[in-house]
Amino acid sequence: MKSIIKPAFLALAMMAVLPSCEVERLPETSVSDETYWRTESDLKTAANYLYMYLPGFGTFTPPGYNSTFNVTYGTEDVWSDDAFGLATNNISDGSRLAPATATDYNTNYLLIRAANNVIEKAPRASAATSATIIDRYIAEARFFRAWGYYALVQRYGDVPLILKTLDDTSAELQAPATPRAQIYDQIYQDLDYAAQKLPTATALGTADYGRISNTAALAFKARVALFEGTRSKYHNYGEPTKHLKLAVDAAKAVIDSKQQDLFSGSYFDLFQLAGEGRQNRENIIVKQYGVSSTDRVATQNFFRSSLETGNMNPTKSLTDSYLMKDGLPTAKSPLYKAPTKSTDVFVNRDTRMSDTFFKTGDAWIGTKLVFDIAPLVFNRTGFTFRKYSNLDDWVTTQSLIDRVLLRYAEVLLTYAEATYELNGTISDVDLDLTINRLRARGGVAKLTNAFATANGLTVRDEIRRERRVELAQEGFRYWDLIRWKTAEIELPKPVLGNYFFRTEYGTTTAVNLTSDNYILVQDASFRKFDPNRDYLWPLPINEIALNPTLKQNPGW
Repeated sequence: MKSIIKPAFLALAMMAVLPSCEVERLPETSVSDETYWRTESDLKTAANYLYMYLPGFGTFTPPGYNSTFNVTYGTEDVWSDDAFGLATNNISDGSRLAPATATDYNTNYLLIRAANNVIEKAPRASAATSATIIDRYIAEARFFRAWGYYALVQRYGDVPLILKTLDDTSAELQAPATPRAQIYDQIYQDLDYAAQKLPTATALGTADYGRISNTAALAFKARVALFEGTRSKYHNYGEPTKHLKLAVDAAKAVIDSKQQDLFSGSYFDLFQLAGEGRQNRENIIVKQYGVSSTDRVATQNFFRSSLETGNMNPTKSLTDSYLMKDGLPTAKSPLYKAPTKSTDVFVNRDTRMSDTFFKTGDAWIGTKLVFDIAPLVFNRTGFTFRKYSNLDDWVTTQSLIDRVLLRYAEVLLTYAEATYELNGTISDVDLDLTINRLRARGGVAKLTNAFATANGLTVRDEIRRERRVELAQEGFRYWDLIRWKTAEIELPKPVLGNYFFRTEYGTTTAVNLTSDNYILVQDASFRKFDPNRDYLWPLPINEIALNPTLKQNPGW
């Protein structure tokens, strides 16, 4: 049985997470800061609080704030060309304006302040706690500080770098933004410290499953470095070689550690209760919900609130990325036959497609036990995502399935991509180590350099394709388009859905169709992406008002 990390709802921790632009006072009834930070239990409780900020499913409201200050997780793919919701999305269609406030901005500074608080005060426990234990919890805090800063710089670019807790007299409250290169250096320093001081996943074992391990720090470093390495390469700035080498080295360190491996069960079960716990070495970082109705942190209702109701529907663009079993795309493979019914699209295809998409016969919802085809009134594209779907959870509306945030498959993909981007080539040996292990569980033929050449494919595009299908519905695609500088190409395209099978979909719901009978969800005329503006997000206007030295990102 897996363990769960219980968050600490202490008034002390509440003070610890105030954003850098706000300073509040502890209530007089709160635990005194001078009597805390004395034992290992104190440190663990304070560190537990940081885990609350790992993104789960649904709406997260930081403690001490009301529901007007929250951020919604789980449907990030609608920003990209992989998914579409019930309505247009102002990120993917380019219609948003600079906001007054932004929870993506404030929530990450809440996390950073909480982490700084632990880093500063953990040494106070030295009289009763060993240096090794103190270093461990400082390492957890430094991991989370890196997590928060990566989320900020990924969106906003240059932001203020705050490495200590502030009060209302702190000069840092009026400091200008720090260049992204300096922020990345700090992220790497924090993650290197975490990788050195944190236990291995094996040492954590079942008792501490869910806590950050040293391989988690390395795997996250690989993610961060790949993002900045490819972004700087394709946007033509900074030091791409430096970051790409860090990505290769960090990913290889995880591989060589033998601490992690691919899940031995099915790809579908990877996102079910069967895929949880230390016995599944693929999961490296997860957002935990609990182990039973009586032993839980919280519950989520992602399937019923988002997948069934159409808040995130797969697009034709995503489905076209899945290869046939012979390793060729549908446009090149002799195995491909034009579908005459909805289930035909899964025939002779990468099995991860049928594990990621609903098809006729799959367990569906409590009032209709098997899926036939989703009504277009909700599932606008005619496709429905399947990961995390569970019939029992639909009935209870209280799912305990953890959200997977970083898994070993991503590490393999990162190693392959960073290697190729760094060297302009990748050996068949490294393809077998990475890409082909993932293709094998989808029942797809191996990728080799000779195979790519013989079939008019490029290895870089096949590595990117593999990333897209392996990590589909997990929130990566938008950021991949950003770092590759292809968002300006892909996002303005029309959003298409499935082929319109009239006898299955019926005619009750009005639907627009293309000339070749595919569902037209959103015309290209309603989508735009400004490459001079949209590769960075707008800073919140209120933050600029509070700190005039902050400068708005170009074009906003």
